[in-house]
Amino acid sequence: MSHSPAPEERRTERRAERRRRPRHRAALLAAAAALVLGAAAPPAPVAQGIGDRIFPELGNPGYDVAAYDIAFTYRANDQPLNAVTRILARATDRLERFNLDFTHGTISSVEVDGAPAQFTPTGEDVVVTPARAVTSGAAFSVIVHHTSDPRGGEGNGGWVPTTDGLVMANQADAAHRVFPGNDHPSDKALFTFRVTAPKELTVVANGLPAGRSTEGASTTWTYRTLHPMATELAQVAIGRSAVPERAGPHGLKLRDVVPGADQQALETWTAKTPEQVAWMEKKVGYFPFEAYGVLIADASTGFELETQTLSLFERDLFTKGGFPQWYLESVMVHELAHQWFGDSVSPRYWSDLWLNEGHATWYESLYAEERGGRKLEDRMRVAYQLSDQMRADGGPPAAIKAPAPGHKTGIFRPVVYDGGALVLYALRQRIGATAFDRLERTWVRRYHDGVATTADFVALATEVSGQDQSAFLQPWLYGQTTPPMPGHPDWKAAPKPA
Repeated sequence: MSHSPAPEERRTERRAERRRRPRHRAALLAAAAALVLGAAAPPAPVAQGIGDRIFPELGNPGYDVAAYDIAFTYRANDQPLNAVTRILARATDRLERFNLDFTHGTISSVEVDGAPAQFTPTGEDVVVTPARAVTSGAAFSVIVHHTSDPRGGEGNGGWVPTTDGLVMANQADAAHRVFPGNDHPSDKALFTFRVTAPKELTVVANGLPAGRSTEGASTTWTYRTLHPMATELAQVAIGRSAVPERAGPHGLKLRDVVPGADQQALETWTAKTPEQVAWMEKKVGYFPFEAYGVLIADASTGFELETQTLSLFERDLFTKGGFPQWYLESVMVHELAHQWFGDSVSPRYWSDLWLNEGHATWYESLYAEERGGRKLEDRMRVAYQLSDQMRADGGPPAAIKAPAPGHKTGIFRPVVYDGGALVLYALRQRIGATAFDRLERTWVRRYHDGVATTADFVALATEVSGQDQSAFLQPWLYGQTTPPMPGHPDWKAAPKPA
């Protein structure tokens, strides 16, 4: 805040000022220089993002997160959890201040490199001003003491209450409703979870167990991932759960998490996982993580979710009946396939979502063909018939419609599922099954534990096939109407009804 000296009202004061002027000249010159150089208050804190056209304020520029260490203390699923989130990151710019994605909780303190930092919530961000600026290229640590509120999450993601506890459903833009961080799949990191809960409950999280200790009426469970993970794939399950274990192919650790009272009834389904993993490995190569399992929650979500190493399913999907066996198994394979496509190889931007969902739908459909007699070609023909309608409603597979300013958008649309799988079918028709299978294996191997774009996929298709595929794939990925299907000149896309 600028200021000016009081007016000179008496000549004696003027004489006194002249006598003092040499003593104060340096201070006056410094103040004048500060005004000339614009040393005013910094701009007001604002929410910001990394430029994702689908979620413009998601993610944060200026740093890359290397690791999260998150501690939760759970009492009941209708009470906020006390939490401490520790973040280890590296600055990519000089940081006078930086943003964390976080909402739906209260922050009590923030430290940066061990020193108290100022923080200002704004929108769904928290703007942090460290005591000392972080230099570009420097590693730095952030410790946030906060709450994590499971109430009011219906339809918004984050914590999902179950009949006996909580699970997480953070996709696509809801991890920051649970913990502060850089909530975008382009910034993957290692995770450690330390969860304290009443000792009669069981806690399971992503990765592998790394310790358990009981003190009084509470037990603290620790889990660590061995591979980097996107925030949207984080999972912590708390409840009266059974955790049956079994061995998968080549000794892969498999552990399921199911309601304890339903363990025997659900064994019919969870016992199928080893065979399903083996089936996927024959298609694309070794399972990409340290463990896998099926988390079956007594909750109503309306979806299943590929949280890393522990896919989330609704209990009613398996217990209410009405679905044929081939369908339920293909849904399980859909989430399993995501461990390669979406989890190990994550989208750099949310416009690349079709790479996740198109591939998961592809392997779901192949499994249904091989194990359930549901022909892949029949499903693709129906998808082709509906493709122009899907594009009109949701946009092309790799350019889904962005939200209107100030609004969020639902990105999980038919055009990224069956529409994405249809792109893969067209590419296989063009380059042949052998080259296509080689492309799939090369894709998950080359971008293992990383992120990739649609352009990366097009480039790899060109490399593997030995023929430029960009002109062919451009209209399939970005066109408003569906191109002709190679090998099926009789397929027609129906126009969108008026």
